[in-house]
Amino acid sequence: MKPDRRRAVPVAIALFWALTAHADPATVIRATELKQAPASDAQTVASLEENAPVQTAERRGGWIQVSTSAGASGWVKFLALRFGGAATGKAGDSGVAQLFNVARGGTSGSQVTTGVRGLDAEDISTAQPNAAAVQRMDSFAVSADEAGRFASDGPLQAQSVAYPPEE
Repeated sequence: MKPDRRRAVPVAIALFWALTAHADPATVIRATELKQAPASDAQTVASLEENAPVQTAERRGGWIQVSTSAGASGWVKFLALRFGGAATGKAGDSGVAQLFNVARGGTSGSQVTTGVRGLDAEDISTAQPNAAAVQRMDSFAVSADEAGRFASDGPLQAQSVAYPPEE
């Protein structure tokens, strides 16, 4: 009798999530509010100070559920947290757990952060221009000649793209 592959895949996925789903330590990178629900207008449960240690749990969009050493639990914005080094094992981790810790973050010691799609009304209403960031981005621009030389040095094919007018 042949094994049923349709059952093997969900079992493998469930096993993977069971091995990797646990609370991860993190640090609050700036003073922030601990919210009762994952929303900017939710009731504030507590205020968290910069560098406060927390344990993370569930993620919903741009929000992470956390708990503090004082026993408070709630939600903070994902970008308000710094997670521990990728190659560092947690106390008690060994074998499979350390393997998955490395697989999640790599061995370089750098943490990968993903962007969160969308902005809420508060983000839009409090947005501020950042002239320094725009200047930095402008410093990465190259001329059409430089781009052409780069393309001819590699296995790239020429494509006609109009450059925007310089201001």
